[in-house]
Amino acid sequence: MLSLFASAVADDGYSETPGTEGNGNVTIGPDYRIDPDLTDKGNPKGKLFGFSMQLADSKIFRGDDSTLDVQKKEVRKERKISVYIPAAHKDGSKAPILVTHDGPSQLNLVRNALDNLTISKDSNRSLPAFIVIAVQNGGNDGKDSERGLEYDTMSDRFARFVNDEVLTAVLNNAEIKAAYPKIAFTNNPWGKATMGCSSGGAAALTMGWFRPDLFRRLITYSGTFVDQQDDDAPEEAAFPLGAWEYHSSMKLIENSEKKPLRIFTHVSENDNRSKDPESTYHNWVMANERTAAALKAKGYDYRYVFSKATRHCDGKVFEHTLADTLVWTWRGYKPE
Repeated sequence: MLSLFASAVADDGYSETPGTEGNGNVTIGPDYRIDPDLTDKGNPKGKLFGFSMQLADSKIFRGDDSTLDVQKKEVRKERKISVYIPAAHKDGSKAPILVTHDGPSQLNLVRNALDNLTISKDSNRSLPAFIVIAVQNGGNDGKDSERGLEYDTMSDRFARFVNDEVLTAVLNNAEIKAAYPKIAFTNNPWGKATMGCSSGGAAALTMGWFRPDLFRRLITYSGTFVDQQDDDAPEEAAFPLGAWEYHSSMKLIENSEKKPLRIFTHVSENDNRSKDPESTYHNWVMANERTAAALKAKGYDYRYVFSKATRHCDGKVFEHTLADTLVWTWRGYKPE
């Protein structure tokens, strides 16, 4: 049982006391509505920027890995990056960030949440002025694809790509620097969140799992905690079942030292459901339930939402929950 005064500590002595409000297992539905905090209430708007990164220029994901089958699964030549800087951000402050996968994905909902909740007078229903960086995947899906390589591989590679290449590109973007000459990101890993759905959700957990020194607030919807790692990936030697190992007989979560992470997970009742017991999709809900159970057993600050009468990455779930999810994820954070 977590203490009401459960705390989080960073290596530099930063600490926070988020408490346990909202922790644990939650069931929602079957009725859904859009949260008013995810709509445009006419509050001051921030600025939206967009640019592209050429895959060929990357030192980490060039689009030419040996695991790829480019004849069947095309790789993008460039990936789009969208950046939203809320009106509440003060240029020169060291901003917290949220990196979202499959960008732009749910960026419009996150923008509205920031516009509404960064100016909230309710301390229990507010958000810090984090900058959102929505990163497009490298193309296609599943094994042998660039997206699968980035999201489903059990390593720190994608976390390094985001930290070393994407964040650097944002800070050096001429249009952004013209509007925010002193733009800077926090170095506090508790000020860095990541969010995704499906394999993007698996990527969110994996980023924090392998690099908690970089990302500590993790949001995963309809997570792909099944085996979609390339069969010829080097990581197969240590993690032969890919993200399934988080909850497999290996018990990666339970058998590893507890990491400084705050983790939101979700699964839909009909999430990639299949009647075939041999199908990966038959086990989707079970994989997420077992992952949540492992987080609970290890004593993590976690929140697990099961949504009735919904499907994979269901828009109704995002519209109903995302404001609550963001508030819970950032609970306790103290901006610099």
